[in-house]
Amino acid sequence: MVVFQIIKITKRLHIAIGLICFFLSSTTKAEAQTTVTSSYGVRYIASEKSYKHTLKKDNHKQMVELKTKMPGLVYDLRYATVNNFVKLPLYPVTTTYTFLRLPAANALQQVQEELKQKGYGLKIFDAYRPYSVTVKFWELIKDERYVANPSKGSGHNRGLAVDLTIIDLKTGIELNMGTDFDNFSDTAHHSFTQLNTTVLQNRKLLKDIMLKHGFSALETEWWHYYWPNDRNYEVLDLDFKKLKKLAN
Repeated sequence: MVVFQIIKITKRLHIAIGLICFFLSSTTKAEAQTTVTSSYGVRYIASEKSYKHTLKKDNHKQMVELKTKMPGLVYDLRYATVNNFVKLPLYPVTTTYTFLRLPAANALQQVQEELKQKGYGLKIFDAYRPYSVTVKFWELIKDERYVANPSKGSGHNRGLAVDLTIIDLKTGIELNMGTDFDNFSDTAHHSFTQLNTTVLQNRKLLKDIMLKHGFSALETEWWHYYWPNDRNYEVLDLDFKKLKKLAN
């Protein structure tokens, strides 16, 4: 009788272990199918289904269209025009919206509200950038001083980076920052101080308020700030129209 019971228990254990192994295997396969590997070795999300799968695990990974949180936000999305350093539209020319992950969007909203109290607002040059655009940048430039290496993916690809400046709300005019957006000279560096007092104060205003609300500054670009990748935010390659539909 004892032997019979031991055999029954052993069989049950084998069945339980088998089910656990099957479940773990299925989960691993499902998770693997949520990303695609680029020719540069970076895993990225390219489908609506895969993006939604990440949100089920962590709703902080939601991509937010910025004007839904900040209706007064001004866009000057340079990469949907020829007014950028490559002189080509890298986004569809009809692009009129952009995105950040939820925590970064919430923090930027706080920045906008604080600036408003001073009579200022934000103008956005770029935020989310599809991974395929980063690949195009690289194939055009191939210089990490100016563009992200697609073998790493960028903060823009993860919905964590934003390029921006400050405007006067009464006039809509940008504060003088000493250079235009995407100026790749030493003059655009935060450490460059051979500028007039007004420019230095304007840069300090932007930097101080962005750091206060949790962003970090990129030393070589006064306009570029990024949110920490503290939740393992995935690289995305979803086009703007698809992401707009998913963000609504």
